[in-house]
Amino acid sequence: MVSTITRRASFGVVAAAAVAFAVPAQAEFDLSGKTVEFVIPFSESGGSAKWANFYAPLLSEALPGNPTVVVKFMPGAGSTKGANWFQKQARPDGLTILGTSGSTQFPYLLGDPRVRYEYKDWNVVLASGTGGVSYLPTDLGARFKADPNSITDVNFIYGSQGATRLDLVPLLAWEMLGLKVEPVFGIKGRGDGRLMFERGEANIDYQTSSSFLKGVAPLVESGQAVPMMTWGALDEDGNIVRDPTFPDLPTFKEVYTQMKGEEPSGGAWKAWKAFFIAGFPAQKMVFLPKGATQEMIDTYTAAFAKVIAREDFAKISETNLGIYPQMTGKGAKTALRDAIAVDDEAKEFVLNWLKDRYGVEIK
Repeated sequence: MVSTITRRASFGVVAAAAVAFAVPAQAEFDLSGKTVEFVIPFSESGGSAKWANFYAPLLSEALPGNPTVVVKFMPGAGSTKGANWFQKQARPDGLTILGTSGSTQFPYLLGDPRVRYEYKDWNVVLASGTGGVSYLPTDLGARFKADPNSITDVNFIYGSQGATRLDLVPLLAWEMLGLKVEPVFGIKGRGDGRLMFERGEANIDYQTSSSFLKGVAPLVESGQAVPMMTWGALDEDGNIVRDPTFPDLPTFKEVYTQMKGEEPSGGAWKAWKAFFIAGFPAQKMVFLPKGATQEMIDTYTAAFAKVIAREDFAKISETNLGIYPQMTGKGAKTALRDAIAVDDEAKEFVLNWLKDRYGVEIK
């Protein structure tokens, strides 16, 4: 499976790069001799870390003056700690950028009282789509492949950042399948969840595509893990289709249909799909803080566009990002708009589900 992923990635990332909106030439904001801090509000072991560490040296090469770009990790409170810091303390001098994830977006969408940040204050310069893969230990994976319904009697343990984070997508999906999954809340990043799985402390997990490709694919190759399903991807009509990075894996929708004998529908499905759309097609974004000048915004936008347009981008990104859009300019702004908009019906369903299932009440 992993070799299939790699072979197909080259074509897909080229296609993804083509959708990034080009930006006109602008006056450059010179960063010669400077150090740019790329703040990631998660731990060093997850998908956001891998994404940031992939982009940081490329951004350094593309920015005028070739500044040093240092990734700074600031985990805590499911990413709200770092995002709150960026909102309150980041100076608009072009030397601090923030990388967010769906786990930063969801507390904002749900009205989590710990959120002290406002996406609309920030200036987006890159939006990266991604996917997600759920996987199991070898023995349970074999049972699942033989008969997906055979694992509904298993007591699953899952390392979670929190029910109001991006983890609500897998947690709701597994519940809709009839799986008995108990989360252990409090980890600081999805990489910590993978480590729990590797130590045998958890027997089900999910990772975003970048983290799966780097951290879980070796486990699959060595026979320690079996992919279960992906969350899928969106086609042009908004339908859930197979993830182009993992075309041989069924989507959650396909697995649900196989296990239940009918396609998913109703309030749970509508809510799941709404939050999937909010959390994955533009899951990771890079921002300049409030007050950044247009010259700074244009400079960073042009730099990311330059990175995506590199002739070798497909080759160097094939095992890091997967096959997803990398958007700058107008494309990034559109992606941000869609990522922070969930209809009231879906939001109400999730808020009630969080209260009933996990005792999490957001006021």
